Amino acid sequence: MVRHETVAVNGADLHVARRGSGPPLVLLHGWPEFWLTWEPVMARLADRFDCIAPDLRGFGRSAVPGTGPSDTVGPEVHADDVAALLGALGIARAGIVGHDVGAYVGQALARRAPERCAGLFFFDCPYPGIGPRLGRPDNLIEIWYQSFHLKPFAAEMVSSSREACRLYIGHFLRHWSGPNPGAFDDVLEDFVDTFLQPGAMQGGFNWYLSQQAGRLAMLRGESPALPPITVPTCIRWPDGDPLFPYAWTDRLPEFFADLDLAPMPGCGHFPHRERPDAAAAAIAGFFGRVMA
Repeated sequence: MVRHETVAVNGADLHVARRGSGPPLVLLHGWPEFWLTWEPVMARLADRFDCIAPDLRGFGRSAVPGTGPSDTVGPEVHADDVAALLGALGIARAGIVGHDVGAYVGQALARRAPERCAGLFFFDCPYPGIGPRLGRPDNLIEIWYQSFHLKPFAAEMVSSSREACRLYIGHFLRHWSGPNPGAFDDVLEDFVDTFLQPGAMQGGFNWYLSQQAGRLAMLRGESPALPPITVPTCIRWPDGDPLFPYAWTDRLPEFFADLDLAPMPGCGHFPHRERPDAAAAAIAGFFGRVMA
């Protein structure tokens, strides 16, 4: 039922998974993920929406072997890729669904090309208003990986064997799933296969290299002031996410002018895998309103 294609955009070949028909939704994954993370939600939305799940540049089947570390693939680059992908697919406007890295990309797209966004829907949403709380002492145990990913040997070490890859990627999929640690058990080997593809591990780590300056600015409380995004936005923030506590939603209204915010109960970092029925219902409800 899932259709796969490769679309050339901005000098990169993006792998795209697609399922369903109807108004278009673009589903943007986080780390350590690729298109497959959205499959349960795609299955539940396919009768109402054209679900389009690309592997972001450097991730999954969109990885390029042998390119090495790079700090040039930040959210604006990915946002331009998404805009180009919509153009290549002949889509003028789409609903944008994002998670983790994908939420960063969705925000950049809404600022650079708001006319392409029918609405924004995010599960937990990293944003500048988190500020220095990201590095508070009780949170350092959660964000250590962001510094490790900057090391030039990190990708080679994690992909040095299948077991090393499984241990590393599996840790985050289980731990960040909070109350639902088995959410990825049925696809863990698929994730290992994907991250062991040439270039895929470094491609994901390059996101952190590209975000380092912004991360340091956030930790110092020096993130640049930004006008609020005006595209209608729905954020469902899990109440059991070990990485992004719900208390960090307090400043979201400063960054989104038209915001529908509510907690997502019983979930960790991955609502789309942990509670796909509820996740799909929330997505469909929001876009049923803004794309009607």
